[in-house]
Amino acid sequence: MSALIPGPDGRPRCGWCAAAPEFFEYHDREWGFPVVDDIRLFEKLCLESFQSGLSWRTILSKRENFRAAFQGFDFRKVALFNEADVSRLLADAGIVRHRGKIEAAINNARCACDLVDSEGSLAAFIWRFEPQDETAAPQSRSTSPASVALSKELRKHGWKFVGPTTVYAFMQAMGLINDHAEGCVMRGEIERARAALQPPS
Repeated sequence: MSALIPGPDGRPRCGWCAAAPEFFEYHDREWGFPVVDDIRLFEKLCLESFQSGLSWRTILSKRENFRAAFQGFDFRKVALFNEADVSRLLADAGIVRHRGKIEAAINNARCACDLVDSEGSLAAFIWRFEPQDETAAPQSRSTSPASVALSKELRKHGWKFVGPTTVYAFMQAMGLINDHAEGCVMRGEIERARAALQPPS
């Protein structure tokens, strides 16, 4: 069973919230709630890519800066970025200045446009990989068969910095699985939100 800690209201939360005070709000308002908005899905894939080798706290603290730098993660706008934009982003101290990850975000925006054109939406494509028989204990692993499959398919479509671990963290956060700890006050809320979800098509 994953560790639990008391939240600000005294009710139990996932133990990872103890790492930073701001994690409680992120945990209660975002993490694990199902997302079918293409912009938010693209944003999270980008931010998880930028997080590789870093802490989520670092990325979360810079999220508004990332949104400003990347046009709100509107992938149709990011797809038009050029070398001048790469130079601008490399000079932006408010984000993670990693050329490979910046160039990957631009590349992935172009891939996202292609996927939307062929599949109808990012959500329709991504939610096909929602596992139907999730049996692993919450927060007991860093990859899954579903994350391996989605990672492989994204890379097949030209995406970069989307390995199985990155994709698994994305799936946790975007509600494709409910990875809240057993006993966490949010686990039931996430389950209800997932049950009410209209699958994107």
